Amino acid sequence: MASAMLKRTRMMAQSLRSYASISVGSDVTAAAPNVSLQKARSWDEGVSSKFSTTPIKDIFKFGVQGKNVVIFGLPGAYTGVCSMQHVPSYKNNIDKFKAKGIDSVICVAVNDPYTMNGWAEKLQAKDAIEFYGDFDGSFHKSLDLTIDLSAALLGLRSHRWSAYVVDGNVKVLNVEEAPSDFKVSGGDVILGQI
Repeated sequence: MASAMLKRTRMMAQSLRSYASISVGSDVTAAAPNVSLQKARSWDEGVSSKFSTTPIKDIFKFGVQGKNVVIFGLPGAYTGVCSMQHVPSYKNNIDKFKAKGIDSVICVAVNDPYTMNGWAEKLQAKDAIEFYGDFDGSFHKSLDLTIDLSAALLGLRSHRWSAYVVDGNVKVLNVEEAPSDFKVSGGDVILGQI
C-alpha cells in the first residue's frame, strides 16, 4: 500500500511539475511582496506576540547591507525524508555554512508555526536553523513551489527545494523532481554551490 501511494504521489508530481516562477537572478522579495511567514514558536509565545508574522523582506534583507541566506523548503514537519535526511543535512553542516558567511539557514514548510516549533525542538535543530511556518501556503504559492499531495493525505504542500539568496536575489535554486526525492536540495549540495 505504501509503495502504491509513493508511486501515485511521484506520478502526480511529475505530471503536475511546472517550473517555479522564482529562478536564479529573481528577487524573492519582489516575487512575494505582501507575504509574511510565521517564526516557529509555542502557543504562549504566539499569544504574547499577538500572533505576529515576519515579512519576507525582513527575512532576506538587512537594508543597506547584503544578507546571505540559505533557505530550504520541504513537504512537511514530522514526515520521513524531511525528518531523517533534509533537516539533518543542514543541522550537521551549520558550522560550514557560517564559515562561508551565511547569516541565516532557514527551513520553511506549509505548516503552522506551533507544529514547526515542536518539530524543531524534537530534532534539536532550533538553535542552528530558523524554522518558519507558511500556514496557508502563500509564500510557496507566490514562488510557484506548491504541490498537491492529497494522494498522501497531506493536501497542498511545498516542493522539496533549496536556495542560496543574497540580499533577496536568488543565486542558486534546486528543486527536487518528486517530494520523496533527496538528490539536489540537501545541505551538502548547496554548500558546494556557495
